[in-house]
Amino acid sequence: MTVSKTGVLVLDSTDPEPLARFYAALLDATVEPSAGDPDLLLVSGSAGVVLGIRRDPGQAPSSWPRPDDSQQAHLLILVAPDALDEAEREAVSLGARPVSADRNGTRLDRRTDTRRYTDPAGHAFVLAPAGGVSA
Repeated sequence: MTVSKTGVLVLDSTDPEPLARFYAALLDATVEPSAGDPDLLLVSGSAGVVLGIRRDPGQAPSSWPRPDDSQQAHLLILVAPDALDEAEREAVSLGARPVSADRNGTRLDRRTDTRRYTDPAGHAFVLAPAGGVSA
Protein backbone atom coordinates (compact mmCIF):
# COMPACT_ATOMS: atom_id res chain seq x y z
CA MET A 1 0.00 0.00 0.00
CA THR A 2 1.33 3.42 -0.92
CA VAL A 3 0.93 6.22 1.56
CA SER A 4 -0.92 9.19 0.08
CA LYS A 5 1.31 12.26 -0.20
CA THR A 6 1.04 15.85 -1.34
CA GLY A 7 4.03 18.00 -2.23
CA VAL A 8 4.02 21.77 -2.03
CA LEU A 9 6.87 24.11 -2.87
CA VAL A 10 7.37 26.54 0.01
CA LEU A 11 9.01 29.94 -0.37
CA ASP A 12 10.43 31.66 2.70
CA SER A 13 9.71 35.35 3.22
CA THR A 14 10.31 37.94 5.89
CA ASP A 15 6.81 39.27 5.14
CA PRO A 16 4.70 36.36 3.84
CA GLU A 17 1.29 38.05 3.55
CA PRO A 18 2.11 40.42 0.65
CA LEU A 19 4.09 37.71 -1.14
CA ALA A 20 1.18 35.26 -0.81
CA ARG A 21 -1.18 37.92 -2.20
CA PHE A 22 1.22 38.52 -5.13
CA TYR A 23 1.17 34.84 -6.12
CA ALA A 24 -2.56 34.51 -5.49
CA ALA A 25 -3.21 37.40 -7.89
CA LEU A 26 -0.70 36.10 -10.46
CA LEU A 27 -2.07 32.53 -10.35
CA ASP A 28 -5.77 33.44 -9.92
CA ALA A 29 -5.77 31.66 -6.57
CA THR A 30 -6.71 32.23 -2.93
CA VAL A 31 -4.66 32.47 0.26
CA GLU A 32 -5.45 30.62 3.47
CA PRO A 33 -3.46 30.01 6.65
CA SER A 34 -2.19 26.48 7.16
CA ALA A 35 -4.10 24.59 9.84
CA GLY A 36 -0.94 23.06 11.29
CA ASP A 37 1.58 25.91 11.03
CA PRO A 38 0.81 29.51 12.00
CA ASP A 39 3.79 30.76 9.96
CA LEU A 40 2.65 29.11 6.71
CA LEU A 41 0.20 30.52 4.17
CA LEU A 42 -1.15 28.28 1.40
CA VAL A 43 -1.87 29.63 -2.07
CA SER A 44 -4.55 27.45 -3.63
CA GLY A 45 -5.92 27.38 -7.17
CA SER A 46 -8.74 25.43 -8.72
CA ALA A 47 -6.59 22.27 -8.69
CA GLY A 48 -5.63 22.59 -5.01
CA VAL A 49 -2.64 23.97 -3.11
CA VAL A 50 0.02 25.17 -5.51
CA LEU A 51 2.44 27.09 -3.28
CA GLY A 52 3.25 27.75 0.35
CA ILE A 53 4.69 30.97 1.75
CA ARG A 54 6.41 30.61 5.14
CA ARG A 55 7.52 33.33 7.55
CA ASP A 56 11.32 33.35 7.97
CA PRO A 57 12.70 36.51 9.58
CA GLY A 58 16.20 35.69 8.28
CA GLN A 59 15.29 35.06 4.64
CA ALA A 60 17.56 36.79 2.11
CA PRO A 61 16.82 37.01 -1.62
CA SER A 62 18.76 34.59 -3.78
CA SER A 63 21.11 35.69 -6.51
CA TRP A 64 19.52 34.78 -9.84
CA PRO A 65 20.59 34.32 -12.49
CA ARG A 66 23.97 33.38 -11.11
CA PRO A 67 27.10 34.66 -12.81
CA ASP A 68 28.17 31.16 -13.85
CA ASP A 69 24.80 30.74 -15.63
CA SER A 70 23.79 27.73 -13.54
CA GLN A 71 20.15 26.90 -12.85
CA GLN A 72 18.70 27.59 -9.44
CA ALA A 73 15.40 26.56 -7.97
CA HIS A 74 12.63 28.69 -9.48
CA LEU A 75 8.94 28.56 -10.30
CA LEU A 76 8.02 27.82 -13.89
CA ILE A 77 4.64 29.36 -14.71
CA LEU A 78 3.26 28.11 -18.01
CA VAL A 79 0.85 30.24 -20.01
CA ALA A 80 -0.81 29.93 -23.40
CA PRO A 81 1.70 31.05 -26.03
CA ASP A 82 -0.61 33.79 -27.31
CA ALA A 83 -1.09 35.13 -23.74
CA LEU A 84 2.60 35.53 -22.85
CA ASP A 85 2.66 39.31 -23.38
CA GLU A 86 -0.48 39.76 -21.29
CA ALA A 87 0.91 37.51 -18.52
CA GLU A 88 4.10 39.57 -18.52
CA ARG A 89 2.19 42.86 -18.16
CA GLU A 90 0.14 41.36 -15.33
CA ALA A 91 3.22 40.05 -13.46
CA VAL A 92 5.02 43.38 -13.69
CA SER A 93 1.91 45.33 -12.63
CA LEU A 94 1.72 43.11 -9.52
CA GLY A 95 5.33 43.87 -8.57
CA ALA A 96 7.49 41.34 -10.44
CA ARG A 97 10.90 42.62 -11.51
CA PRO A 98 12.21 41.53 -14.95
CA VAL A 99 15.60 39.78 -14.92
CA SER A 100 16.01 38.61 -18.53
CA ALA A 101 14.18 37.47 -21.62
CA ASP A 102 15.49 35.02 -24.19
CA ARG A 103 14.47 33.99 -27.66
CA ASN A 104 14.30 30.31 -28.39
CA GLY A 105 13.09 30.68 -31.96
CA THR A 106 9.61 29.26 -31.50
CA ARG A 107 7.63 32.50 -31.83
CA LEU A 108 6.84 33.76 -35.30
CA ASP A 109 6.75 37.41 -34.16
CA ARG A 110 10.37 37.12 -32.92
CA ARG A 111 9.35 38.31 -29.44
CA THR A 112 11.02 36.77 -26.44
CA ASP A 113 9.85 33.30 -25.48
CA THR A 114 11.10 32.77 -21.93
CA ARG A 115 10.85 35.65 -19.48
CA ARG A 116 12.62 35.59 -16.12
CA TYR A 117 11.59 37.65 -13.09
CA THR A 118 11.98 37.97 -9.37
CA ASP A 119 8.93 38.29 -7.18
CA PRO A 120 8.65 41.16 -4.66
CA ALA A 121 10.69 39.13 -2.13
CA GLY A 122 13.44 38.23 -4.62
CA HIS A 123 12.47 34.62 -5.50
CA ALA A 124 13.01 33.62 -9.12
CA PHE A 125 10.21 32.64 -11.48
CA VAL A 126 9.80 32.22 -15.22
CA LEU A 127 6.87 32.87 -17.52
CA ALA A 128 7.08 30.54 -20.49
CA PRO A 129 4.69 29.35 -23.19
CA ALA A 130 3.01 26.05 -22.38
CA GLY A 131 4.17 23.29 -24.65
CA GLY A 132 7.86 22.68 -24.49
CA VAL A 133 9.94 25.67 -23.47
CA SER A 134 12.41 24.84 -20.70
CA ALA A 135 13.54 27.42 -18.19
